Amino acid sequence: MSALPEEHPCPEDKRASVAVDLGAESCRVSLLRWDGCTPRISLIHRFPNSPVTTEGHIHWPLQAIEAGVDQGMRQCAELAPEGIRSVAVDGWAVDYVRVNELGHPLDAPFCYRDERTIAAEQHLHSLIAPERMAELTGVQQFRINTLYQLHADKLAAVPSGRRWLNLPEYMLYRWGAEPVAEYTNATHSQLIDLYARNWSREIFEAAELDLKAAPRIVPPGTLLGPMTGPLSNLPAFKNTELIAPACHDTASAIAGIPASGEDWAYISSGTWSLVGALTRQPLNSLSVRADNFTNLGAVGGATCFHKNVNGMWLLKQCTDAWSAAGKSWPIEELLNEAEKHTAPDALLNVDDPELLLVGHMPQRINTQRAKAGLPMLSESPEDAPAMTSLILHSLAARYAEVLARVKAHSGKSLQRLFIVGGGNRNKLLNRLTAEATGLTVICGPTESSTIGNFAVQLAVLESECASTSPDFAQEVAQWASTLHPLEA
Repeated sequence: MSALPEEHPCPEDKRASVAVDLGAESCRVSLLRWDGCTPRISLIHRFPNSPVTTEGHIHWPLQAIEAGVDQGMRQCAELAPEGIRSVAVDGWAVDYVRVNELGHPLDAPFCYRDERTIAAEQHLHSLIAPERMAELTGVQQFRINTLYQLHADKLAAVPSGRRWLNLPEYMLYRWGAEPVAEYTNATHSQLIDLYARNWSREIFEAAELDLKAAPRIVPPGTLLGPMTGPLSNLPAFKNTELIAPACHDTASAIAGIPASGEDWAYISSGTWSLVGALTRQPLNSLSVRADNFTNLGAVGGATCFHKNVNGMWLLKQCTDAWSAAGKSWPIEELLNEAEKHTAPDALLNVDDPELLLVGHMPQRINTQRAKAGLPMLSESPEDAPAMTSLILHSLAARYAEVLARVKAHSGKSLQRLFIVGGGNRNKLLNRLTAEATGLTVICGPTESSTIGNFAVQLAVLESECASTSPDFAQEVAQWASTLHPLEA
């Protein structure tokens, strides 16, 4: 990337914008208003989100998500008498809503952590080799991907509906947008041909999936039409444009990093840690595939080249277990106590599939240690700092391993590491990561997905660049710098 472009002129249309960020632990609705020529962002409504277990399967509470987001939208309308110019939604990838002929959801969407995809993965690999899928898609082999979920639907004879929509695009659709699959989100499905940048007919046919049920693919920064429906009756939502930003929250988070140059990498740190770097072109050599890296869409036609690493999920599951056992640790106190511990005797394999599952995390960690012939750690809430230290040292070491492979595959000379997302508030993990990687760690925006969401909206509304061009990516980077300046 070249240097960031000149500062943008003051927009003539100073109506507000809304960014919705759907998260696996909380959802956020934020409002951008103009103070003269200065944009001001406020978090208007945050509400908790978590999957629920019904009839032996894990689902997302779709009605609660819809109600919470709509409440935030109404609050934004009250706070923006000047009107709302645009709305965009980003969120976690891979999960989807199946809708009927009338556009209504058939059922609450499955959560990617549901174990039904274990058998679906095994069955699908008997129909098409994983090596062939990696060659076609350039995507990390992961049973949570949309492909395996759709195949699980087929195996269980779940009604497919007229079409399926990823959650961010579904939220836009229910407000009147056309049904689409935004490219950065679609790439995470493991259904996209890496170089054709469209649905892979070969994979659809092998998995016996209906290509007609897949929505049209659009690039990040696509205008999807005016808002309609009940919310549009509010004065603030008159003539409001619906925009597909980078609907994948990681792609939005990376778009929210106002960095230039080729010497930086990123960790989008939350429930998952997405560890990698932006590249101009996909990387999909045999060695890349052997390392199981992924090539996901980014703004302006670039590629997010990274790996999914188990992240704050490990610590959150442990703190939930300790709380249920009688002690709720304030996170700062827990980290302060963990910092007093020396480096652990051995590191965890943080990406062990058993550590991706729900519940009993301290026991799962000890099971892994027992298999390696290591002594068990106390699972008592009173001894939580020792296990916390183990988790954080293990995560930092895994980040260093992945970034070393990023350098080897991309040829980049990495110097800086931007950590964005809620996990960047973990100062102990940041320090351990700096020590393990040898890179200069820079904490970007905690709410980087929201920054990137707004940056794409402003670039769409104020720029004449095509949304697929590198110039558009530069415009987004400049708006991100305006919204959350980090670099000169």
